[in-house]
Amino acid sequence: MNRIAIDEQAALAKIRGAEDALLALRDVRLAYGNTAVLNGIDLSVRRGQAVSIIGPSGSGKSTILRCVNGLVSPQSGEIHVDGIDVRAQRTDAQRIALRKRIGFVFQQYNLFPHLNVVENLIIAPMRVLGRSRAEAESDAHALLAKVRLADKAKAYPGALSGGQQQRVAIARTLAMRPDLILFDEVTSALDPETVGEVLNVIGELADEGQTCVLVTHEMRFAEDISDEVFFTEGGVIVEHGSARQLFHDPIHERTRLFLQRARGEDRTGRARRRVQDDA
Repeated sequence: MNRIAIDEQAALAKIRGAEDALLALRDVRLAYGNTAVLNGIDLSVRRGQAVSIIGPSGSGKSTILRCVNGLVSPQSGEIHVDGIDVRAQRTDAQRIALRKRIGFVFQQYNLFPHLNVVENLIIAPMRVLGRSRAEAESDAHALLAKVRLADKAKAYPGALSGGQQQRVAIARTLAMRPDLILFDEVTSALDPETVGEVLNVIGELADEGQTCVLVTHEMRFAEDISDEVFFTEGGVIVEHGSARQLFHDPIHERTRLFLQRARGEDRTGRARRRVQDDA
């Protein structure tokens, strides 16, 4: 097969992939004044995939997630979630309808401190989805068991560790039964001892086929969980591919340099945690 035929097949495969995507971004651009934040982002995620976005701080990773659920509006480009044009959802009712389908787990847990864990989980399903209290509570207890917090149903957020609060936040997101969940550096505010318990929950969701997009600095986790990985810098996607290809055989020198540094920091962090444990 000649090179032209190969290129044509690759182009057709890309088109088919976009058509089958649950999430698709095409040439998304965003600037604040003269500062460009996103410079033509192309990204697609098929239903059931776990996709990670990695890159240095300030590279536009979190902004991509905020564009997907309408928290930030780019100046140009296309964003579709299961065929819905995100940029066309301009009224409050339209945005609420969109966000019923897109879960977002932030760095900070954003739990209501005056409500116990179960009450934090049932408030949105009852008010937004119109579920009965009995149905919402039954679902909440099942989800707390799923994230291994069944015994914390009546606890208040202030009595929980950071890792426990983040798992409650994940359960709260699942209570809305979203098609897509966005995770924005959800372990960055946690102490090292509680990172693993949160990553384990996310890994189980991915194994069950929950469509996920993760912005993360946890390189080993991204490699283990991801069907595809996107490396961003300066508001552009420098490289993307399977986790195996990107982490073990990156094409771009910039990707290789970033991964070398990130893995060095990861080893340093693990060594520091071992010293703390020994002490």
